[in-house]
Amino acid sequence: MSERTVQYSPRTRARAIMGFLRKFLGYGGAQLGLLCLVFFLGLAAVPNAVVGPLETAGTASGDFLAPPQSQHLLGTDEVGRDVLNLVVHGARISLTIALLATVISLVVGTTIGMTAGYYGGRVDVWLMRLTDFFFVMPSFVLALVITPVFLQVMGRGGEILGFRPSLFVIIVVIGMTSWAFGTRIVRSQTLSLKERTFVDRARVAGSSNFSIMIRHILPNLVPQIAANGALVVAGAIYVETSLSFLGLGDPLQPSWGTLLSLAQRAGAASAGAWWYLGAPGLCVIAVSLSFVLIGNALDDTFNPRHRVIP
Repeated sequence: MSERTVQYSPRTRARAIMGFLRKFLGYGGAQLGLLCLVFFLGLAAVPNAVVGPLETAGTASGDFLAPPQSQHLLGTDEVGRDVLNLVVHGARISLTIALLATVISLVVGTTIGMTAGYYGGRVDVWLMRLTDFFFVMPSFVLALVITPVFLQVMGRGGEILGFRPSLFVIIVVIGMTSWAFGTRIVRSQTLSLKERTFVDRARVAGSSNFSIMIRHILPNLVPQIAANGALVVAGAIYVETSLSFLGLGDPLQPSWGTLLSLAQRAGAASAGAWWYLGAPGLCVIAVSLSFVLIGNALDDTFNPRHRVIP
């Protein structure tokens, strides 16, 4: 019996995409999450010609801890820098760290989970024991222990791939400590997918194990990877903010977490400078919440168990 390859027309694919968008956007959380995400991506994309270069103590022109006013819409910090300027530049750093760390996490988690689920046996056992260690240890605790060690070894001077060493270390550490949950999801799906008929046909056709995993199994994992990826971004923002708040960030490239740390050290809370703490704090909360809402909506959209049966 010959096998017939099904070719989907562009119109069929367009209908499928529109159907997905209608269902996804049918969730109120998805709409709110996307709205917040677009706003903060736009904030990070504001050009320097509009917001100006990152202000330093030497270029600051405002009064110390001045409240919001026409010239400084979000007030100033303890040395007179414009808080809006700091928040915009901080958005670029925080989102860049979170997104790059998420890419590392998804690549590592997907590779380990797919390898463990496909090969099984001792490979599965050893890889799952490694995953269990990272799963039971909170990623923030691991990052808090590992980051200072790496910074001590690498130093804080110079640049690595365009990033200062402290930011590069934070990206890598967050990515390498937040992959365990996604690995379990990918493994469980791979265990099911490798028993499907299309995988058996690929084996009979002479495809290698690597080819089967990349061409046949991985495309079917995209929905789960996408939903988990949105949640990983939210967790990465939280971990980066916490590490920077504890002084492990780079003051020359301040993220939102670094701004919170500077505000705390300047005594913004006791001085009543709510704008200094509030602006970066609300940004962290809003962006994290937006990715959580998007991740939950993606999970509800892709997960057949969540479909309502009339």
